[in-house]
Formats: sequence, C-alpha cells, structure tokens
Amino acid sequence: MKFTVNRQSFIKKLNDVSRAISTKTTIPILTGLKLEVTNNEITFTGSDTDISIETTLRADDENAELNVEEAGNIVLPARFFGEIVKRLPEATMTIAVKEGFQANITSGAAAFTINGLDANSYPHLPEIESDDEVTLAGDVFRDIINTTVIAVSNQESRPILTGVHFTLAGDQFTAVATDSHRLSQRKITLPTPATETHDVIIPGKSLVELSRMIGEDSTDVKMRLAENQVLFLLGDTSFYSRLLEGNYPDTSRLIPSESDTTMEISAPTLLSAIERASLLSHESRNNVVKITLKGEEKSATIFGNSPDVGAVEENLSAISLEGSDLEISFNPDYLKDALRSFGQSQIKLSFTSALRPFTLVPSEDEQNFIQLITPVRTF
Repeated sequence: MKFTVNRQSFIKKLNDVSRAISTKTTIPILTGLKLEVTNNEITFTGSDTDISIETTLRADDENAELNVEEAGNIVLPARFFGEIVKRLPEATMTIAVKEGFQANITSGAAAFTINGLDANSYPHLPEIESDDEVTLAGDVFRDIINTTVIAVSNQESRPILTGVHFTLAGDQFTAVATDSHRLSQRKITLPTPATETHDVIIPGKSLVELSRMIGEDSTDVKMRLAENQVLFLLGDTSFYSRLLEGNYPDTSRLIPSESDTTMEISAPTLLSAIERASLLSHESRNNVVKITLKGEEKSATIFGNSPDVGAVEENLSAISLEGSDLEISFNPDYLKDALRSFGQSQIKLSFTSALRPFTLVPSEDEQNFIQLITPVRTF
C-alpha cells in the first residue's frame, strides 16, 4: 500500500472518523483507524461498537491531491497516528506499507514508522438495506437533535431515558426526550410520507456526535433504520449507531392539555433574567429559582437567593400575562437549557399549579415544539 495525499484534506476525514474511536474499549483493534486504499479513493473507518463512522476521500476531489501507487489496507493506532499527521511539516504526505504491518509516514524531512494491525481482523460494519428513508435538510436535523438531546438522562439506572425517542408514521416525524424532570418534543411534517411505521430510541451520545458532524453548509441528511441499528448518510460519510432496546415511556400524558396561567415573553429576555437569578441560586444547596405571577396586576417577578451570599429580585417585562396568581419554583439550569433552544423567538409559558409541570412553546408554532419542566417542591 502506498499513496500521497494533501495533509489537510486527510486530517478533515480523520477528525470525522475519530469521533467514533475510543481509547477505552475491550476490543484492542477498535482503538485503531482502519484505512482501505483502492486505485481512486481512501476509506476511513472508526468504531467503538456503539458508534461506527465510515468516510471516503476520493481522487476526483481537487483538494485531496490523492495519488495512489499501490492499493491495500491497514489498521493504525488512531491516537498516535493522528498526532503524527497533524504535526508533519509539509502540505502533502506519503504513507507506505511494505511487508508486515509497519507504516512509513513521510513529509518533507520528517519520517515516522509505526506498527499497525491486520485490517482483516477489524469488525465488519452492519449492513443496513432499507427502502424506507427519511431525508431532512442538515440544519433542520441538527436543530431537532440540539433541541431534544438537552433533556436526555445522564443516569444509567434507566438506560432507556439516555436516548431520544423517534417515531415515524406517515408524514409525521417526532422526536422526544425526557429525564423525568424535563421533556423536549419536536414534530416535523415530512414532504414525502414514509411507507412504514418506525419507533426507535437513539442514544443521546450518538446524536451529539452526529450533530457536530452536520456542518453549517451541510446538505441533506438521510436516515435509514434497521432492527437494532440506524444509519445516517451525510454526503460521503456514513454514521452508524446502535439503538437502545426497550419501550420508551408514554410521554404524551405528561403534557398538560389545559392551563390556569399563561405568560408570553421574549425568550432572550427571560433567559437573561434567569441567568442573573441563577448566579446566586448556584451558591445555594438546593439551586432553586422562584417566579411569582399576578394575573390581575399583569406582573411577573423572579427571585433567587443564597443564604451565604444574598438575594436577587427582578420584575419581568412580559408581553402578556393572564390567569390566576401563581408562585412556582424550579431548577434554573433546566429552564436555561429550554430557553436557549428557542433562540430569539417569543414564547408562551403555560402553568396549571405550583406542583404541576409547566410548558414552553414558541408563540408562532405551538403544536410542533414543546419544552416541559417539572417544578421543585419548596414546602
């Protein structure tokens, strides 16, 4: 195996695949990067059994400057190899594997030799052949992930809640996540209805890595589902993830259908106020912020305090406030995460009682995006 390639183009592909490579694995070969070279392309593969990523650098890519002298394959230690490639002195580099599994890496006056492994020992990636495919614009899919993954659980005691629950029925594509303290749900209407119904749970960690790979200028993301795997296609890159097994709880019953008090406000305005209040609440043992709503007076006030530091009180500039008087306490970090997902939009908060979950929805699209937060009992 021998080829010469532009180093920056190579590093970009290497970085994508490295997201799936872990130094902590019970299968030693998975700490390595698999390179498979044909006459006109290099295929990079990385996996930690939960996530697998495969991407291709093609000779017809002008920036790649790829020249293959001899085809072949090898598995190289990902961490050392990556550090070497990033520090080479010239714009191009040459990698050659002669007899055995030793790779010679040269660039300018620098020359490295590192030991590799037999690529035939590398586990095969799952084969996902599905006619049913969901296609979404990259920015839309990234937004769905980023607005729901904030609510996944970090507790392994209930593994099913560490994932995002995706359902596909007709033209309705729904994503929901909850850690039992908060919930986030997004709905999208697909331009082309699906021919099959799907109900899967994708690990939150997988989705975070996928979101980072979807660039600002990304094209469409294609999603294919199999029995225990999901495949996302992003141009020349394939992103595989295992699915979580089990039944996701019925979250629809958690969302209140009625409310006694509603407040409309700019998301950035409320976020700024909560950030100020949480400066003090974070110094307190229970980290709680309280909001008092007075329907007749149309006033909303936020309180935060720490017995050791002090207190803060701030009147909110709400666009509208209607309904019964209410005093409710909550974890400010949950509310900040929820508010950031709305960006610059105006939102509507709906409350039922001091001990019942309250909801946040964008004023212009109340049906397709909802955040829910469970209050904290303070008495």
